[in-house]
Amino acid sequence: MGNTKSSSSASSGAATRVSSKAADPAPMGPSGMSNKLALGAGCYWGTDKFVRKDFEKKFPGSIVVKATKVGFMSPEAKPRFAKPTYQQVCTGRSGHVEVLSIELNKPEEHFEELIRFFFSFHDPTTLNQQGNDRGFQYASYIFCGDDKQQAISDRVMAELQQLVDAKLVKRFSGKKVTTRIGPLKEFTVAQAEHQEYLANNPNGYCNHFIRKCYILIEIGGV
Repeated sequence: MGNTKSSSSASSGAATRVSSKAADPAPMGPSGMSNKLALGAGCYWGTDKFVRKDFEKKFPGSIVVKATKVGFMSPEAKPRFAKPTYQQVCTGRSGHVEVLSIELNKPEEHFEELIRFFFSFHDPTTLNQQGNDRGFQYASYIFCGDDKQQAISDRVMAELQQLVDAKLVKRFSGKKVTTRIGPLKEFTVAQAEHQEYLANNPNGYCNHFIRKCYILIEIGGV
């Protein structure tokens, strides 16, 4: 499984101030960061819709649209099926997560913004579940393209956990962020009819919605 350790600054006992005002824009990431990642946030139809439509609307040109696809990814070194079908993944026993594979045009500018946004449209406190969808295939998961992405993801997740602990996030079901974070693995693209599903079927199934959860948090300062 992925690494969910908190960043050292969030766990070292440094002074923390939480403000109810909106979060500042994410800081620039390190140069040379990978532009590839994959996100699991429950049913991939909703993940695709919120990233491809809503995030791209907020940050125009941030995503390489033609390279962004839904499909399956396993954190395991040797999953039960090398290239699983949708039906095999739906059993919950293939070891795969439904994900959106993403390429960013400018990862230094938009990776952290995307991770913040990821935590806003699904519930990361319900282990292997989103709404009525249950099973490992619906896990909250960040598959990172390199260590730089992992460090940012660890920090953002630690900040979010502090907001949950401070009871400033009230739209999550649980009290512990259970998102897994690990390295990018082999991606199996899903069938054509599942690509941009909600764009082609506007009344299709989706249990995702936006939560105003990313309030400014400052660590180690006044």
